[in-house]
Parts: sequence; C-alpha cells; structure tokens
Amino acid sequence: MNGGHCSTPGAGSPVLPSCSPQKMCSWMLSCCLALQHLAVQASLLCIFHLLLLPTLPEEPPHAQATSELLARSLFACGISMVLQTTLGSGLPLVQIPSFEYLVPAMVLSSHLSLSASTNRNGTAVASACPAPHCTIAGSRAASLREVSGAVLVSGLIQLVLGVSGTCGWAARHCGPMVLAPTLSIIGLSAYKEAAFFCSTNWGVALLLMFLAVTFSQHLGSCRLPFCAWPQARGGSTEPPVPTLRTFSVLLPFAVVCIVCAILSHLHVPWESLDLAMAQLSWANSTFHAPWFRIPYAAGIAMAIGCSMNSVGCYVLCGRLLRAPRLPPHACNRGLCMEGLGSLLAGLLGTPGGTAASIANTCAAGLTEAGSRPSVQVSALVCVVLGMSPRLAGLLTRIPLAVHGGVLCVTYAVAVGTGISYFQYADIDSGRNIFIVGFAMFMALLVPRWLGTAPAHLATGWVPLDLLFLSLLMVPVFLTGFLSFFLENTVSGTVEERGLLSELAPQKAGAGNHHPRGERGEASHAYGLPAGLRRLLPSSCKAFPCCFLCPGSEEEEEEKKEEGSHAAEEGTAAPGEETHLLPRPGSGELQPARRPSEMEMPMWHTVA
Repeated sequence: MNGGHCSTPGAGSPVLPSCSPQKMCSWMLSCCLALQHLAVQASLLCIFHLLLLPTLPEEPPHAQATSELLARSLFACGISMVLQTTLGSGLPLVQIPSFEYLVPAMVLSSHLSLSASTNRNGTAVASACPAPHCTIAGSRAASLREVSGAVLVSGLIQLVLGVSGTCGWAARHCGPMVLAPTLSIIGLSAYKEAAFFCSTNWGVALLLMFLAVTFSQHLGSCRLPFCAWPQARGGSTEPPVPTLRTFSVLLPFAVVCIVCAILSHLHVPWESLDLAMAQLSWANSTFHAPWFRIPYAAGIAMAIGCSMNSVGCYVLCGRLLRAPRLPPHACNRGLCMEGLGSLLAGLLGTPGGTAASIANTCAAGLTEAGSRPSVQVSALVCVVLGMSPRLAGLLTRIPLAVHGGVLCVTYAVAVGTGISYFQYADIDSGRNIFIVGFAMFMALLVPRWLGTAPAHLATGWVPLDLLFLSLLMVPVFLTGFLSFFLENTVSGTVEERGLLSELAPQKAGAGNHHPRGERGEASHAYGLPAGLRRLLPSSCKAFPCCFLCPGSEEEEEEKKEEGSHAAEEGTAAPGEETHLLPRPGSGELQPARRPSEMEMPMWHTVA
C-alpha cells in the first residue's frame, strides 16, 4: 500500500522490550492485555447497542432480553477474531460491530418506524401481539430480523470483495493523500458519540482521560517493581514492561469503574441523565415498525462502509505497531474473514456484523503493546461470555461516561496517525490542499445536511433511497470515496503525491532497509500458517486463491533472501554486512544493516 511504510523504532518511541524474541510475553501478560482489549471492546459493544436499541420498536415483556443480543455479538466477534488472527490478515485486530454498521441499521429502523406509523392511505395504524411468541410487523423481533438480514447481505458482499481481490486492488491505489484524510475522519467521526456519553458526567469522563494521558505519556517509562512478569526464557523476574504505559487503558478503566461503584453504594448522585440520555438505557423505546422484505439496500451500505473502515484499520494497525507494508493478499483475506464473521452474526440474529475495531487498534498503539496471543485470549473470553447471557449482561453495568472517555482517548490516536501521513506528500501543493480540504469538508457537511433534511433525497424507489442515505450519512465513505477519486484522477507528480517507494522510509528515518528484506519480512508476517501452506499447492494461481495467497514470486524471493543471509554469515566477518545500498541524498554506498530484534514488529514476535 503506497505510503504505508512505517518508521523504525529507532525513529520513534521504542518497541516494547518484553515482546522481543528473547523475552517472550508470558501468558499472564497476554491475559492482562486480553482483559484490556475486552474492556475497550465492551465499551464499543455497549455504545453500539445503546444507540441502536432506541430506534427499534417497543419490546413486549416476553421478548428476548437485551443481554442476549450482547451475548450473540460477543460470540460472533470472538469467532471472527480467531479467524482474523489465524487465516485473515494476521494483525492483532479485535472485532466489533463498527459505527459503519450502526448508521445503515438506524436508517433502516427509522424507515421501518415511519412505514409502520401509517398505512397506504396515510392513516395511523396500530398492531398488537396476542400470542406469546408472535413476530408480527412492528415488533422488535421483526425489526431485528430485518437488520440481521442486512448484516447477512453485507457479509456476503464482503466475501465477494475479498475473494475477487477488489479490496487488495483498492488498497494498492491508496496513497498518503487518501490515507491521511480517511484516517483523520475515522477518528473525528466519533466526536458526537463521545460528547454524548461524556455528558452524563464530565467529571468521570475527564478522570478517565486524565489517568490515561498521565499513564501513557507522562509516566510512560515508569516500571513498577512489584509487577515483575516471568519470562518464557531464562526465568528472570526483572520488570521488563513499562507497566503504566502498557495498561494505560485498563488501569484508568478499572479505577473509574471502582469509583463509580463506590459512589453508587454510598448513594451519592453522580450521574445526570437529561431527557435525551434517559432514552439511552437498556429499556425499550416506543416505535412500531412493519415487516420489510428487502434488506439488501442497507446491507450494501454496511458492506461498503465497513470494508473501507477495515482497510483503514489495517493500515492504522500496521502503522502504530511498526509492521511491514500490508500486501494485497493479506488485505483480501482479512476482509473475507470479516465477511464470514458478519455471516455468522447475521445468522445468530445480531443487529451488527463484525469489523476491525478502530478503538482497540488505537489502544494498542497508545499502550505500545499488541500481540496475537492477547487477542486470541480475548476471543476465547468473548466466546465464553457469548454462551452466557447473564455474564454478558454484566457489561451493561459500565457507566455511560466511561464509554465516552474511552472514545475520546482511543479515537484521538486515529486522528493523529492520519495527520502523520501528510509528511510523505507535498502538503504545500495546491492540488493536495484542495483534495484534503474538499474531502474532509464534504464528509462533515453532507451527513449533517441529510440528518436535518432527509426528505431531499427521494429517487422514487425506496431501496435506492435507503442505499444512498445509508452511504451518504457515513463520513468514512465520503472521505474515502472523494479522496480516492480525486487522488487518482487529478494530475500530479509522483513525488507530489507521495508515491515514491523510497520517499516515505527516507523521511521516516528508515531509508536503510533493504527492499528484498522488507518483502521477505512482510511475507513472513502476513503469510498463511505453515500447516495450511503445506496443504495448498505450491503456486496458488487458480481463482480465488490467486488473490488470497502470497504469490510464487514472493516465496521465491524469501527463499533467496534466506540463502543470501546464510551465505553472508559464512563469508562476512563478525559485525560486517555484504549488501550495499545508496545513502539517501548522495551517491555513496554504505552497509545495509539488518533489522535488529528490537526493531521487529511487536505483534509478530509474540505470535
């Protein structure tokens, strides 16, 4: 992906020492990191359901409890996380129902509510549910079935986009001028929800943000002596982990929840709920919706929006964890695994599919701690919680202000990461200034205009209206589409667009990486598991494996690289290298150093 080079650890903050090959993360540390992932994931799941449930019809007393919906979502997310970390992109990505599922679902449920309130003649109608388990038009069960059908359609479309290689093709044409505004808007798009939940108690939200910033930034290098993690090799008990930075999300989360629990136990009023906030409860709203038999409009919007969000999350994760450039085949596999997760979620009847979690990825970048084992442990916990609705219902006890604080802390990292991509392009160019400004401005303008006047969008065919409204209400889609279109149609030099292959690593201080070594490292990081590769044919040229497996050229280059390294070890003197690369900005040659163990991506070395 153009512009996707990541700076070496030497150019920025140091990689987590405990995640080097000599000091493998212990299972205790992985479990603690998994608990941190679960805390952020629980907040995002609660936010999704709290915003969606008020738009659904009123639930009768005998209907399913909301905790069962949370349990189903947790189960689907857990399975999707296992698929993503093993057969998908290989990145340590947590799966949640993202906001790109929320907007089309709310548009669909609002349309159902309006259709249920009037009949064909425009007169008001009412429905009753006399049977214990009826699913008449206008019931919550019927509306959830419609939304779940849209999620099912979105999963099928995501599978098609991944298998056909469309996702990888689009990712290869996303340069810095596409990634910078898209990632920035991904972070900025959550500011309304963050302010909405923080308004329940700004003191609680600010306390969480204050602790998170203090632990991750001001006390980032603090190592607590009583938090000595045993290492897998050597058996030493030295504290290699900067504890406060590593758990700069989990510790504030736990402290604030404990403070809120103590205040509630002492009957101290700390949570203020206005009329709008009172509707954001785990009770039901008072809408009535009819049966809607065409869920594909909202499903297409869900698939497109979530695919763009996921590609941005892949780039964001690789950038924050200093991983190699994401190859197209890994991007395609990741989207296919998310499509399978959405299919499972739709079959289970959940109102949201599975997509890469921006918040968890930003939390991993904030704490500088990311690993596949921690995500896999978190996935196991999600599956266990998904099989126990009563345990899943405990997530509803998290204070609403905590959700707002988590959004503020995590999504701010996405905004900063998007801005950092501007360094690779000529931001003083009038072309680039217009592309960034126009894409971001329209992404904020159009959803606000349609939110105040949705009647202006009327084509005469209801499914098409729902499709356009669902897409144009998502800022990520608008930013990604406009920046991608303008970047690839408006003329500009290669250096102006930031597409020079050597430009990004030179500006980031990584100009001395050997291209072949980088390609081999990416193949080793994003490749399929060894057992699965042995089952597949040597050259995956048949459709659809050609878009999901590493090419034969990459495998040959990786073998050549290993052979050249072995030859170097036998011929070169200790501490010397035989490769010579041009020094950036000069015609001289200099030895090319091999990435040290401290420079390896933290998420890969612990896998």
